[in-house]
Amino acid sequence: MRVDCYTSASFAYLDRARVLAETIRAHHPKWRMHLLLCDEEPPGFDWDPAREDFHSVVRSSDLGIPEFRSWAFGHNIVEFCTAVKGFMLDRLLAEGTESVVYLDPDIALFAPLVDVERLLSDHAVVLTPHLTVAEEADAGIRDNEIGSLKHGVYNLGFVAVRNCEEGRKFGRWWRDRLHRYCWDDIPAGLFVDQRWCDLAPALFADVAVLRDPGYNVASWNLGSRPISIGTDGMIRAGDSLLRFFHFTKVSGVGEQMLRRYAYGRLEVFELLRYYRARLAVHRPARLPHGWWALNHFRDGTPIRHEQRIAWRHRVDLRQAFQDPFESGAGSYQEWFMHQ
Repeated sequence: MRVDCYTSASFAYLDRARVLAETIRAHHPKWRMHLLLCDEEPPGFDWDPAREDFHSVVRSSDLGIPEFRSWAFGHNIVEFCTAVKGFMLDRLLAEGTESVVYLDPDIALFAPLVDVERLLSDHAVVLTPHLTVAEEADAGIRDNEIGSLKHGVYNLGFVAVRNCEEGRKFGRWWRDRLHRYCWDDIPAGLFVDQRWCDLAPALFADVAVLRDPGYNVASWNLGSRPISIGTDGMIRAGDSLLRFFHFTKVSGVGEQMLRRYAYGRLEVFELLRYYRARLAVHRPARLPHGWWALNHFRDGTPIRHEQRIAWRHRVDLRQAFQDPFESGAGSYQEWFMHQ
């Protein structure tokens, strides 16, 4: 089976995408790995995509998204890097690959994803849930079960789609929903791409839910999937072989969450130590801290959240200003400053 795998990242997450590609190559050397780049180079940043270890680097601006810059302005960096995922999935399916696997850039593989390949042989879509067992403690119910009701049942750091009629139908639906409604707006029932896929098993046939706890292990589900390292060197999550770990926000709140749900077990911090060491190897040189090309107006002023919200919801503003990133007289930036 030909599998095309891709991730979506800005330059700030290039080190993570490189580690993901490294671990994909180690466990699935026949998979073709693609980077969907959601950024533009900062001045003086020496970067050559031809030197990267990806089968291809596709820029989000080349996906054919209508009125790209206007549309992009209405999203923060997390929303934007998520919203383009559906367009890339649709592109890879259209190119004729047999199956497509998406993985977040802050994931690392520790064993082959054999169950994903097996399920793709006769299912259109494969999803992994955040939780595979019911919580016992009230704190776990609040954090994880109610958290899943807020953020989505399935962890869309991973999704796999087979190139069949139902898979393509799912891909078009997901692309269109993310195009219009990929927002972090929990009160409105949205959390970027995740809440949408709560509907997938009801709307599409042949959706497989992969419940093996070795897949999509993360800080928030660590309590029911404790990491252990055997004398045989095998890494396990609970009683299952660890397949991949989602290192979400490891430089900040993510480590606090690991400590909270590790319950005194130290093995997971061996994984964290390994991951940080690989990030250091792959860290791009001379990249400005926190860089994202779509994070500021042309004069360098950071774009505020309320400026994006107003733009996304008001048709009159999008009609009045051709390029919302412009500065100076007659710009959206100037108009907003006087409101």
